Amino acid sequence: MLTLTATIKALRPSDAETPASGGQLAFLYMAIAFYAVGTGGTRYTTMTMGADQFTKVEDQDVFFNWFFIVVYGVLAIGGTAVVYIEDSISWELGFGICLAVNALALLCLLLGAKYYRRPVPEGSPFTALARVAVASFRKRKLALPPPTAESAAAAYYHGPSERADQPPSSSFSYMNRAALIVRGDVKEDGSIARPWSLCTVQEVENPKTLIRIIPLWTSTIFISVCIATQTGLSILQAITMNRHLCSDISIPAGSFVVSTLVATCLTLFILDRAIYPLCHRLIGHTPTPLQRVGIGQIFNIAAMVASALVEHRRATIIKQHNAANQPDWIVPMSAFWLVLPNTLTGIGEAFHFPGQIAFYYQEFPKSLKNTATGMIAVILSLGFYISTVVVALVQRATNWLPDNLNSARLDNVYWMLAVMASINFAYYGLCSKLYKKQRIKLVVVDANTDEY
Repeated sequence: MLTLTATIKALRPSDAETPASGGQLAFLYMAIAFYAVGTGGTRYTTMTMGADQFTKVEDQDVFFNWFFIVVYGVLAIGGTAVVYIEDSISWELGFGICLAVNALALLCLLLGAKYYRRPVPEGSPFTALARVAVASFRKRKLALPPPTAESAAAAYYHGPSERADQPPSSSFSYMNRAALIVRGDVKEDGSIARPWSLCTVQEVENPKTLIRIIPLWTSTIFISVCIATQTGLSILQAITMNRHLCSDISIPAGSFVVSTLVATCLTLFILDRAIYPLCHRLIGHTPTPLQRVGIGQIFNIAAMVASALVEHRRATIIKQHNAANQPDWIVPMSAFWLVLPNTLTGIGEAFHFPGQIAFYYQEFPKSLKNTATGMIAVILSLGFYISTVVVALVQRATNWLPDNLNSARLDNVYWMLAVMASINFAYYGLCSKLYKKQRIKLVVVDANTDEY
């Protein structure tokens, strides 16, 4: 549809001064809506699907690293080569290339469909979560057996692949009532007779896992706030700075954020091919997902500090030339100074985004693996929305962000983000320390190997 808007004249205004008609805008917005739905339905589902092809955690970690390398690499190509084609040659060719690549990707997916390991659909996982809530409420007046009693485990209903001698964990014990067996809950063949009154022990443990993860999840949202704010402000900074690579080549202001994508790709490649294998040889293991997220947050703080220092230098030059009241004045300072903080941000992303994906994928219940990988999309979206709120509040409460960027105090904004990111890092450290992994471990038989 986007390609059609560029190729069919009736789908776009006749010239730059003619406003788009309602039908033209409706077609464009529908194309963008399809793009958003398609991205949400493929990018993170593909991540789960790829990880499902591996059984070892270390292999899944490697897959997540390379998934981000490919995604960020392609984003860098789209933000440079494809944009150049659209600006310099034609929009039809630019969108046409994207259309052809997407068609090729779909063809590859379909050609390999018969080779993929695909879990059998088991229904909506959110229905199981709702069943636990309803069953717990219905049995709220029942007394729980003492956890130390020998018959405690027998009072609860266990699924076919669960250990019958394992009672639910003691945390959030209110939910344990959902697995308590009362008369009429179980059929003669041992199956559940009333699904909204009885759940398995594992189904009870699943929402407990989600509740334990929520604090850690909230502690990573502010990372995206910093990234989103830095992305927007660095483009504005680049507009006011010298963007010439040489006397004849000027880099578009929006292209400087590509340095973040390139830094992420290169860092992930070095981590996956050199640093992580070296760590495994020297100390016997690689950094855990939570450790990687923590390292990423440290780099994120460093990026905000570096952005503040670069902006302080830009403001100093403006002050030296008494150009604060000249909004169109180009600061005689290379915009390539912005590459340094963007690179630090990219290095941080190489640690915390794959680390978060690996953590959620490993810790989420099996039925919620797709939701686990989609958490990053939610984090990114919330981060960008909250970033707009932060910028609006700063504009309302201070004079740091006027329309004239040459009289702005962006360095104060970056220092504020650095302080808030540091507080958030302390909060993350507390959440990580308090987090307890799910205690119940299921004993599952592999149908292919007959091994436990």
